[in-house]
Amino acid sequence: MKLEVRIRKRLRNFTLDASFETQDEVFALLGASGCGKSMTLKCIAGLAQPDAGRIVLNGRVLYDSARGIDLSPQKRRIGYLFQNFALFPNMTIADNIRFVARGTKEEKERIVHENLVRFSLLEQEHAYPAELSGGQQQRAALARILATDAELLLLDEPFSALDSYLKWQLELELMEVLADYGGAALFVSHDRGEVYRLASRIAIINRGQMESVHTRRELFHNPTTLTATLLTGCKNVSHAERIDASHVRAKDWQIDLCVGEVQEKIHYVGLRAHFLEYRTGAEHPAENIFCMDVVRIIEDTFSYLIMVRRAGTDGALIRWELPKETWHAIAADAICLYFPPGEIMQLER
Repeated sequence: MKLEVRIRKRLRNFTLDASFETQDEVFALLGASGCGKSMTLKCIAGLAQPDAGRIVLNGRVLYDSARGIDLSPQKRRIGYLFQNFALFPNMTIADNIRFVARGTKEEKERIVHENLVRFSLLEQEHAYPAELSGGQQQRAALARILATDAELLLLDEPFSALDSYLKWQLELELMEVLADYGGAALFVSHDRGEVYRLASRIAIINRGQMESVHTRRELFHNPTTLTATLLTGCKNVSHAERIDASHVRAKDWQIDLCVGEVQEKIHYVGLRAHFLEYRTGAEHPAENIFCMDVVRIIEDTFSYLIMVRRAGTDGALIRWELPKETWHAIAADAICLYFPPGEIMQLER
């Protein structure tokens, strides 16, 4: 199934401008809360109307402002998994599925039974949503969606309100469902880990503006923009300016760095905390090795976060993350760190 989206919609503080195509894959929209991700899904599902644009699903025009086409949600054949699953509370699980099934009475019963079996819900068919666990509710919501013979799945932050253990269990189950489904799915999240594990391609949305589409590996290795870098979890970012063809000045860190070939539109540099490398004092001064003062040591669950700044400066703090046993072997107030040129990300605005 192929989905083509080109829409614009004026929201309260900005204009949503979404443009992308996806086909037989899990495609993710990654962005902060309130950036327009969920509104994009609502426009595709027909729950909200864009101001202008076109939406085409597998050759069927769902919306076209120029031609006056705007199919109702019921005619779009799209399954929408809401954050709270949106099961009908006064219906049993079987009735929830039966409500959306199409065909004769016999065909509806076959669809209900097939989906109860598919999602391991036979024992819960007469239960009400409030009597189910979070995982069972999610499976029931997916069973209801697939009972409609949906051509496209829209997943609107389905794990946002769950504790970490339940969230992981549901994520594993959703992976299996999406693998069996085999069609196109659009997944919205502000969680970089969920997006990396579930999606094959990802687009960043920043205040309604959609950035270039990347494969997940491309995005996390070379995000190219400041927004993408922050959303993919990088904590070390500095304003930067070009010195020469291979060097930049990280102004916030007060460090001059070799980065290989300096890109034309560089405005920032970023470096993920686990890419910094410890060096002994004997190796200093070599290029990209700097003496650092240890300002703060923060113990995390399985690692230490060492907050450092360049010695003798009032530069911004830099975060270095390493295993606990590694830090125990170092444990010093001043250290030398190497900034690998190949891991330094050059970023546009």
